[in-house]
Amino acid sequence: MTLLFILLIIAIFAAMLWATGYLKKLNLSFNARVLIALAVGIIFGALLQIIVKDKEVLGTSVSWISIVGSAYVKLLTMVAFPLIFISIVKSVAMQESGMGKSTARIMAVFLITVFIAAMVSGTLSAVFGLNAEGLSSGENEMHRQEVLMEKQESFSKLPMQEQIVNIIPSNPFYALTGQGNNATLAVVFFAFMIGLAAMQLKNYKKDVADRFIQGIQDISDVIMHLVRIIIRLTPYGVLALMTKITATSDWEAILKLVNFILISYAAMIIMVIVHMLYLLTAGLNPFTFYKKSMSNLLFAFTSRSSAATLPITINNAENNLGVPEGIANLASTLGTSVGQNGCAGVFPAMVAVMIAPTMGINPLSIGFLVRVALLCVLASFGTVGVGGGATFTAIVVLSALDFPVGLVGLLISVEPIIDMGRTALNISDSLLAGVIAAKRTGVLNEEIYNRKEIVE
Repeated sequence: MTLLFILLIIAIFAAMLWATGYLKKLNLSFNARVLIALAVGIIFGALLQIIVKDKEVLGTSVSWISIVGSAYVKLLTMVAFPLIFISIVKSVAMQESGMGKSTARIMAVFLITVFIAAMVSGTLSAVFGLNAEGLSSGENEMHRQEVLMEKQESFSKLPMQEQIVNIIPSNPFYALTGQGNNATLAVVFFAFMIGLAAMQLKNYKKDVADRFIQGIQDISDVIMHLVRIIIRLTPYGVLALMTKITATSDWEAILKLVNFILISYAAMIIMVIVHMLYLLTAGLNPFTFYKKSMSNLLFAFTSRSSAATLPITINNAENNLGVPEGIANLASTLGTSVGQNGCAGVFPAMVAVMIAPTMGINPLSIGFLVRVALLCVLASFGTVGVGGGATFTAIVVLSALDFPVGLVGLLISVEPIIDMGRTALNISDSLLAGVIAAKRTGVLNEEIYNRKEIVE
């Protein structure tokens, strides 16, 4: 009977996959198909949790369903580092104009927005009286606290100076596998050096340099085509990922921390408005930006992975928002590691403000809020390349304030729910940085930006 029940659940999910594919024949837009898949995944996952009382049956069923979502995420992760490497090598080797100015513009967007994000979330948390007092620890939370304390000790042994030096890869091929600290920036650095070497080689062996650049161009075309093929699978991946999240979430624990969740998302919504205002200052239509980025953000929301979303982000920035390839790659890549609005801004500031009253500090103090925001900006660099972005940034900020880090462990039950919004906000900021940098340096293709057609 148990086996039949599992097979029935899998069969229903398979039927939904077929229906998701059929939506394309109805001439629905890509964004619409992704949104429908998201909604269906939420409903199906919720029904599974309500109807299926046997945890073993639910776990087994979800494990089979998650194959689709996990496979899709792995496909995107598979092409992420080759895409970064090839694109940046090509951009540097071909001396793409304005790259230096663009880099400065990109970093400016990241630093300004992460500061604003920290101020917004910190202020909201203080105004609405979020407080760490009264929060109790369950078995899972206690275990998480122990793990965090261990990570804090190991992290404190790695000063920022060493982290900066680690950007230079001793083994670039190891970095290309995505392993180790600062893997993303290590790949960027290696790619930049290769591109620089090819560019300088033009002065000595132009024929060799030209052949190399042409080869890189050909590889880039192949990889980008592969990315587009994978991106077409987004509705299926979103359906599976959303089903898993809603079917396995601890809703009782989530309800206990509903205020924290609501204020988190309120801060994120305000930051989206800030991003829209930023676009207006550059003379760009923010609604066009978000309309074209909807499927990109929805996948970031469901996958909870900036790295996995990277190929989609680059493709969207280049083909739908009119950002040149080099700037699109640089902004999207840096956005997975530096100045993340959600992970480095919203979350650490909220946690710090929650703890402040227990330490005898007025959380509404302007001096305290500014200090927290500045620490969030600095920590966004300090946690580059280290897994568990929001958690590690929170640890760094709390440690700098001499606050206990245990509260981060108490929030484990709502981590998936909040992390979905944080990741989407991070990606929004990456896209924003690329568009603003391209616009300010005069290389944004506004014809593509304003074009109604959305390229998958």
